[in-house]
Amino acid sequence: MSKTGSNRTSRVADQIRMEVADILARKIKDPRIRLVTVTDVAMTADLKIARIYVTAMDRDHFEQETKPGLNSAVGFIRTELGRRLNLRYTPELVFFRDTGPERGDRMEKLLNSLHAGSKGSTSVSLQESTLDDQGTK
Repeated sequence: MSKTGSNRTSRVADQIRMEVADILARKIKDPRIRLVTVTDVAMTADLKIARIYVTAMDRDHFEQETKPGLNSAVGFIRTELGRRLNLRYTPELVFFRDTGPERGDRMEKLLNSLHAGSKGSTSVSLQESTLDDQGTK
């Protein structure tokens, strides 16, 4: 039974993600909410609260403009979502900034710097061994 519940929760979350993305793209005219991408939705087990993760242009823009714009439009979004979904209760919507892409970029930079550092140390080791070989000839 719990597997069915979690499967339903994930299906509802996916449907909410698609519908909220469509509502933000087509229905919301607030200039503060532009270039927003819905990346994930996490639902509570009782389907009453939806945590919606979005990405925006940058962190400062999100905190100063996008989040207040989303908070002011949450009533409209929830009403529109209620019309589109066949649920007993329309969940409360809470918006959060998704930091996943930023973490991914930071990790990629770290890996690139490690890779560049290992190439540099390998070339230094090769140069030293070449000098040693030339010196012994």
